[in-house]
Amino acid sequence: MLTNMLRSPNWWLTFTSQVVSSVNGTNRENSTFLPGHKCPDTLTATSNMTEAVANSELVLMVVPTPYIAATVKPIADLLRSDQIFVSCTKGILNDTLETPHEILLRLLPRTVHSQLAYLSGPSFAAEVVKQLPTVVTIAAQEDSVAARVQALLSTPRFRCYRTTDVTGVELGGALKNVLAIACGISDGLDLGNNARAALITRGMNEITKMAVAKGGNPLTMNGLAGMGDLVLTCTGDLSRNRTVGLRLGRGEKLSEITSSMHGAVAEGVLTSKSAHNLALKLSVECPIIEGIYRVIHGKTG
Repeated sequence: MLTNMLRSPNWWLTFTSQVVSSVNGTNRENSTFLPGHKCPDTLTATSNMTEAVANSELVLMVVPTPYIAATVKPIADLLRSDQIFVSCTKGILNDTLETPHEILLRLLPRTVHSQLAYLSGPSFAAEVVKQLPTVVTIAAQEDSVAARVQALLSTPRFRCYRTTDVTGVELGGALKNVLAIACGISDGLDLGNNARAALITRGMNEITKMAVAKGGNPLTMNGLAGMGDLVLTCTGDLSRNRTVGLRLGRGEKLSEITSSMHGAVAEGVLTSKSAHNLALKLSVECPIIEGIYRVIHGKTG
């Protein structure tokens, strides 16, 4: 989605030859995930990670959380200290309860740790690619790094704000997906607007408590990466996580829902488990997150 926003995109790294052929072909589109939207002529798709990293000022990672290690390990030694690595992933790893930032710190050389940044906020890809107005947050421990990403990605239709609160931004982005499933279930059961508003408000409270317990700034939760992303994901018809909840609320089985998503990933399904375990680890009471964990993982008895 970001390729239409970058001022001078050079590469779009993808692992599937089908998408590479589609983007580089006559129609110039990602027919798998964003059909009908032409990619910029300056964009070249490749499945050669070495080639992509070598020619990039920004390296953007846009993969589900469980695939971060497999994606990053082959390029760890290729990254340069003058490059910025931007994670667009929202989630918490089930096995270790690590956020993307913590995973990257573990896997990447120390020489690039100061060059890590994180993009989050309310941004449906289908709207970004149409160049509809979108506003996001760029987080980095070094403000100068966030400012550089902000300058490179910002356009009149894609505005970037920045912060140094990486923890708050990542927790907001990950946990809102679980709350979106809750709102979807509520809507699927026709419980009404009042119930949805209550879930969003009390869910925001749970996200804030967990973020603060991990060292995040509570004010971050009032911004784009917190309330902004939560509201969009819990109410928008393009939300994969809300859609999973809607279909659960209408009586469909989770296995049937996920198998019909054509390769798309609803991060909240996996994050429900890690969020539950992280809440226990942090001794934070999160009844909504706990409830979704029980629904998703069959522990409602």
